[in-house]
Amino acid sequence: MHDLASRIRRLGPSCGPVRLVGVDGHAGSGKSTFAGRLARALDGAPVLRLDDIADHEALFGWTGRLLSQVIEPLGRGETAYYSPYDWRTRRFGPPRPLPPAPVILVEGVGAGRRALRPYLALLLWMDLDREESWSRGRARDGAEQREFWEGWVRAEGEHFAGDPSRPFADLLVRQRGEGYEMLNGPAGTGDSPRPLTQGDGPSAMW
Repeated sequence: MHDLASRIRRLGPSCGPVRLVGVDGHAGSGKSTFAGRLARALDGAPVLRLDDIADHEALFGWTGRLLSQVIEPLGRGETAYYSPYDWRTRRFGPPRPLPPAPVILVEGVGAGRRALRPYLALLLWMDLDREESWSRGRARDGAEQREFWEGWVRAEGEHFAGDPSRPFADLLVRQRGEGYEMLNGPAGTGDSPRPLTQGDGPSAMW
């Protein structure tokens, strides 16, 4: 991860003083695990999980909430406050602070949507096809979430049909037996001419 972390640190700020890095991909593709490992390589960079911004009624209709609660304050160099959603109680919790930092990772399905791309310094796409991703997600969440997954698959398919992220990714991230391999994405600048294979131990990725 250290090569990628170094590359990110060299980027210019994209949202006020912050370098926002999006980690997108299908549900179950391993975004949370990868973002956590990248955050550690970035000396504990904050991770904003879009699961905290979405809710049952707005699986993908959360753009306005994210812009007003997070993007606009960070763009002014101010601490953002967002109310994380509890998926079990179906309620938003008390506001949680998110101070400006050199790098903040935005992780979740839709992190590369068109409304957010102008604020991203880099967009990473977890390059695992949707059927395998969804299969892993279902296995992770168990039978009790079967009904939720049925609705999610429809909603995610509709979202990416109208607002795809992968064509705008700077880097494609592929899990390997040891770590990850990163390739230039469709929107990559070409400043990394060969794959970056990060072999810093096995991944418990989901």
